[in-house]
Amino acid sequence: MKTLVLASNNKHKIKEVKNILSSYNIISLEELGFFDDIEENGSSTEENSEIKTRAILDYLKSKKLDYAVIADDSGLFINALNGEPGIYSARYAGNHDDEANRQKVFKNLADKVDRSAYFECNICYGDSKNILHFVGRTYGNITEEKRGSDAFGYDCIFLSDDLGKTFGEATEEEKDSVSHRGRAVDKLKIWLEENK
Repeated sequence: MKTLVLASNNKHKIKEVKNILSSYNIISLEELGFFDDIEENGSSTEENSEIKTRAILDYLKSKKLDYAVIADDSGLFINALNGEPGIYSARYAGNHDDEANRQKVFKNLADKVDRSAYFECNICYGDSKNILHFVGRTYGNITEEKRGSDAFGYDCIFLSDDLGKTFGEATEEEKDSVSHRGRAVDKLKIWLEENK
């Protein structure tokens, strides 16, 4: 079974990736023993995911480990706000506060008619020979109030075109079936199967 290092300690993310890549051994950064902060100073999801992948590849090299690495960066892109919050989605209101981030979105959209938006996930895969990117998107609109569970980021204000309800109202299975990360990981899975 091929081992892939997932450059994350986010339990929801790890679970989602493990579900899709079930025939691979997925190791988190914690399991790898990597506890440093990686500065994501890129200007796009593509740059940030690659920064993380390269940092972990360097760490693996220093430990003489030959694993492939996958890292993702994602964000919510709102068309009427010129793509905001984008790569700053997690800290849109200044810190990692989901409720403050959502309220800032509501405030900035108050006078806007167009509430269309999409989530984008860019997965960067890296090994000794390749650095590759796989992009997934899921489309919808921003609601005018929270709907469903507000436990996870912008889920309760993102009305999915695919599901006809917010991600906050959807089951985990429903969300995973149409999510931006799921779609990006599916593309990665196809590539991995074709390049065993």
